[in-house]
Amino acid sequence: MATDGKEPIGSMGVDTPLAILSDQPQHLSYYFKQLFAQVTNPPIDPIRERMVMSLATFVGNNGSMLIEDEKDCHVVALKQPVLTNYELEKLRSIDTGSFQAKTIQCYFVADGKAGSMRRALDRLCRYAEDAVNDGFEVLVLQDRAIDGDHAAIPSLLAVSSIHHHLIKKGLRGKVGIVVEAGDVWEVHHFACLLGFGATAVNPYLAFSTIRLLKETGKIKSDKSVEELHKNYIKAVSDGLLKVFSKMGISTLQSYQGAQIFEIIGINKEVVNNYFTNATSRIEGMGLDEIAREALAKHQFAFTRKQLPVDQLPTGGFYQWKRKGEAHMFNPQTIHLLQYATRMGDYNTFKKYSKLIDEQGKKAITIRSLFDFKRTRPSISIDEVEPAEAIYKRFATGAMSFGSISWEAHTTLAIAMNRLGGKSNTGEGGEDEARYKPMENGDSMRSSIKQVASGRFGVTSLYLTEADELQIKMAQGAKPGEGGQLPGHKVDDWIGRTRHSTPGVGLISPPPHHDIYSIEDLAQLIFDLKHANRHARINVKLVSKAGVGTIAAGVTKAKADVVLIAGHDGGTGASPLSSIRHAGLPWELGLAEAQQTLVKNKLRSRVVLQTDGQMRSGRDIVIATLLGAEEWGIATAALVVEGCIMMRKCHLNTCPVGIATQDPDLRKRFTGNADAVVHFFKFITQEMRELMAELGFRTVNEMVGQVDELKIREGIDHWKYKGLDLSPILYKEPAEEGVGIYNSEKQDHGLDTIIDWEFIEAAKPALENGTPIKASFDIVNTDRAAGTVLSHELTKIYRDVGLPEDTIHIQLKGTAGQSFGAFCNKGITLELEGDANDYFGKGLSGAKLIIYPDKKAGFVPEENSLIGNVAFYGATGGEAFIRGQAGERFAVRNSGATMVVEGIGDHGCEYMTGGRAIILGSTGRNFAAGMSGGIAYIYDTAQTFAGNCNMEMVELDPVDAEDAAFLQKEIEKHYQYTNSTVAKFVLDDFENQLKNFVKVFPSEYKKIMQAKVEQKQIA
Repeated sequence: MATDGKEPIGSMGVDTPLAILSDQPQHLSYYFKQLFAQVTNPPIDPIRERMVMSLATFVGNNGSMLIEDEKDCHVVALKQPVLTNYELEKLRSIDTGSFQAKTIQCYFVADGKAGSMRRALDRLCRYAEDAVNDGFEVLVLQDRAIDGDHAAIPSLLAVSSIHHHLIKKGLRGKVGIVVEAGDVWEVHHFACLLGFGATAVNPYLAFSTIRLLKETGKIKSDKSVEELHKNYIKAVSDGLLKVFSKMGISTLQSYQGAQIFEIIGINKEVVNNYFTNATSRIEGMGLDEIAREALAKHQFAFTRKQLPVDQLPTGGFYQWKRKGEAHMFNPQTIHLLQYATRMGDYNTFKKYSKLIDEQGKKAITIRSLFDFKRTRPSISIDEVEPAEAIYKRFATGAMSFGSISWEAHTTLAIAMNRLGGKSNTGEGGEDEARYKPMENGDSMRSSIKQVASGRFGVTSLYLTEADELQIKMAQGAKPGEGGQLPGHKVDDWIGRTRHSTPGVGLISPPPHHDIYSIEDLAQLIFDLKHANRHARINVKLVSKAGVGTIAAGVTKAKADVVLIAGHDGGTGASPLSSIRHAGLPWELGLAEAQQTLVKNKLRSRVVLQTDGQMRSGRDIVIATLLGAEEWGIATAALVVEGCIMMRKCHLNTCPVGIATQDPDLRKRFTGNADAVVHFFKFITQEMRELMAELGFRTVNEMVGQVDELKIREGIDHWKYKGLDLSPILYKEPAEEGVGIYNSEKQDHGLDTIIDWEFIEAAKPALENGTPIKASFDIVNTDRAAGTVLSHELTKIYRDVGLPEDTIHIQLKGTAGQSFGAFCNKGITLELEGDANDYFGKGLSGAKLIIYPDKKAGFVPEENSLIGNVAFYGATGGEAFIRGQAGERFAVRNSGATMVVEGIGDHGCEYMTGGRAIILGSTGRNFAAGMSGGIAYIYDTAQTFAGNCNMEMVELDPVDAEDAAFLQKEIEKHYQYTNSTVAKFVLDDFENQLKNFVKVFPSEYKKIMQAKVEQKQIA
């Protein structure tokens, strides 16, 4: 953070205990999990949409919102909430008579007696109330006054206590709360303090540590201490913006005091008194236990014993350390699992699973606190449904080709195809070579194709080659934000598969730009079902408070499968604060989803799936009893392939050739499909043994029977003996006839769509390539027009499609959403009229033409003819729009060429390929995150430069090659649409060329120039 000004990146998820289950003393903020937006409201992109984000805050008396008073301006404005020591002293020294600061010491007596912390908090609240009544406008909460007999109150507890006390007294608006604390160093600490009422924070110990590291040479940098401090503040600030944006919050002032967290492991009494109205569903520690944990750290520092205390504890949160935090995957469990699966040795596997399951002393997961009631008579394992029927319920997790190597990715696919289960492409597309069966009969094709916010490689063929299409609303390890693939992992192969520029890092936008509501999600489900009506549509959610309601909405939106992922899932690259502090365990989310779906009589309509650090047959049985009939396993499958949990996936240096694209490192890959097959066979065998012991003959019979679980007896650990897991173990009563597992299919409304008329007219073309032209009327309830037609074409002619204009459909009227979505080569859709949002979504080679009704009385170039988010994720084809488009035009376009006569804000965001010609004005933030492709703007008013996001692009004049391209495309535009703008430009082409601005991504430009130079040398 100090050297690079960035939050550290990590990988591989979390396999350490929840804070409440850990034997290591925990920071209080680790009991607080960040909430995030998911379907019901969209996250914001804090990187590419920085223009709407703000960290500004005001310290002082806010006054009354209802009465205008000039005194309300008598506050200190801060650009961001992280104060240096110097800035804090400036704030503390202000004395204008009506603006003064009061410092309050936050400590409690370190005697270990019951009630010591409570008395200290009462004192704090009393002092704070008196200070406000005495006219102080700033409270500085300081924890420096500690010694062997006095310990620091956790800053989060101190802030929230005073914040809520002042609210109850009606005084909170009169004062700013500034925290001067040593227990604040990472982004999550700041987020918690601000979320529970702090106005600004001075992390003095973090600053001192940076200074010490610099002075002792541990930071190898030429930067001064002041510059290192500035970098640290920048890293924290950017991290805070990311945390806010996950919930769709754009300003610090909206986040302050908003308590956008769920607490895991603190009891209701503490929450009600000191974190009032925060969510805490499973109880946990009281105030005395919080004090005991604080004292464990205090006594380590102030011990009177002759121990070496000049070094920090081992830690071991991010990587396994011998004396550090417990990890489920440690050298012993990794060795046993790899040996068992490579040798095909079930007995060794049982030793591995015993270590995983017997977490009695460690209690790493919530499920480790469960036991089986065994109320049913046991049966013979021969009576349990066969393993072959269970294999098909397993899937490997969504890991993209890019985050992991070709060898690792295809090995998983081969193994799952042998078993009849499913592997998942992740969001990186899939090389078409994998669709062809191998000589030995194996298949490298992944059954589940993921459609994420980046839409990498999502073509008509990719969608057609799926048994299941998974919409990644959120990822377990980083919910509410986009994926990351560092540039050094984007080689030529990955770039080609993802339709992006090699060498340029790829970030998926946090929001899906075609999902800003549950209705939008229903539309995407509808589109994907049209793109492959034989595939199941899966929506991936992450466990959080309220995920049950979201799952119900997703089911009503016609998803076939709902996946509830745990917060601990793996990732190829993500900020460490996201990996550890966002989302909840799958046990909580799965239980809530099952209960809500049963309550709303929706459970029978959908398959419920879960994943997140599952490792044994016991894990699968517990997930099934909680409501899941299908299960995903990712990290364990990678360990079987050879992963040794170095957690360096993001660095491209994986020593076993799994999470790397380096050709030399990939040669070290030793995994094989046989080992993966052994793993799933073993876990299924273990599951069947447990089913027999519990008296269940089939998986369906076991789904949702949570009353067969109980809390393990004899739990007396001082931290987690107070947990109340009854909300997880509650069984929602189902009326007679209401299913508690999937027993019916969703009705996707495909019977009455207009495409069946298109397909009938196009039969000659589909059967023998004979060109056809047909005309139809269209209305706005005709959604995704052309998409089923394209699917039928793709099934026959693959990605090659048919020659241009072979199938020419002429339409008149108003088209509904997703007109021409995912349409393949050879299809031309010509529309006289107008169209709704998502025009040309995922365009895959088709040609779209639209112009106003010939009787229309408006000027086309001055009016919107199509809606927002046109050509999102387009990979090929061309389009000609006589009129303007809405916002987010050509987001993530990676191959299509289009001509349009004006667009709204955020045009060509995250574009990686293709060409966009804008014959008119653009809105703000054009080209944000644009790393490939070229845009040409007809800028007669000379205003475009002010609307362009210049972070990744350059503005160049057009050259001769550009001029020839522009003339050709604008001539087509005039030919197809009779555009008056096109005619004007063409009639005065040489003169009008000077009004065109070429938007050229900087990295793409360098690569293109290098290719030209290499060609000249050759």
